[in-house]
Amino acid sequence: MAKEDEIAYIERLGPLGREHALNKPWSDVDRGRYLQEIGALITLLPQPPARVLDLGAGSGWTSCLLAMSGYQVTATDIAPEMVAMHGENAMRYDVRLEASLVTDFESLPFDNEFDVVIFYDCLHHSDDELAALRGAHRALRPGGICVTLEPGRGHHKTDMSVNAMRLLGVTERDMPPSLIVSSGRKAGFTSHAVHDRPLDPLLITTGRWPRLSTLYKLTKRYLGRATPLVMTRGHFVVLTK
Repeated sequence: MAKEDEIAYIERLGPLGREHALNKPWSDVDRGRYLQEIGALITLLPQPPARVLDLGAGSGWTSCLLAMSGYQVTATDIAPEMVAMHGENAMRYDVRLEASLVTDFESLPFDNEFDVVIFYDCLHHSDDELAALRGAHRALRPGGICVTLEPGRGHHKTDMSVNAMRLLGVTERDMPPSLIVSSGRKAGFTSHAVHDRPLDPLLITTGRWPRLSTLYKLTKRYLGRATPLVMTRGHFVVLTK
């Protein structure tokens, strides 16, 4: 069952996996890329103190960095253990989150409450992206925006994704802009824009992606086998209600 597996993900990776998640982005070999992406994300948002719903927020590091920028942030995740980390990170960053909730983003309880909804590297874990985007649309105030940054085509075929699906049971899907835009229109969004994600400096200088991500190392340590990670992250998509 994919959702149960998503909930159990951190527990299955063990203490090192939890420590890595709690300390992101600083604990990750791709910390520079994460920080670039958060900076680019903020340029797409309305000015603070806009109300932001950060879906699939993991350990809450994205939510905390947004709160540090002055946004009023509600953070959610399907895994209670991840949500427990929100409080730890909020104390570390000395910020206040408006709320921190355990919820499935395919069945959101919000209605006309937020200026921004964010899917940062999480919509590709959904069973039904249309249900998730409909919930995001419902959660937004008129004129609000939904911002996604998701893996592009070929993500589900990478060795890391194949191993994660086979050994951890999690959902790994391609989530290219065309699918997000198409589903967004069905969900009721009236317009969209697609933006390039920041370029990785290592790709620019060497022409190759970094081979050993922290997730690669964790998978090898806890599951016995892992092969080089291939980056397939796509574009920012901005959907307007």
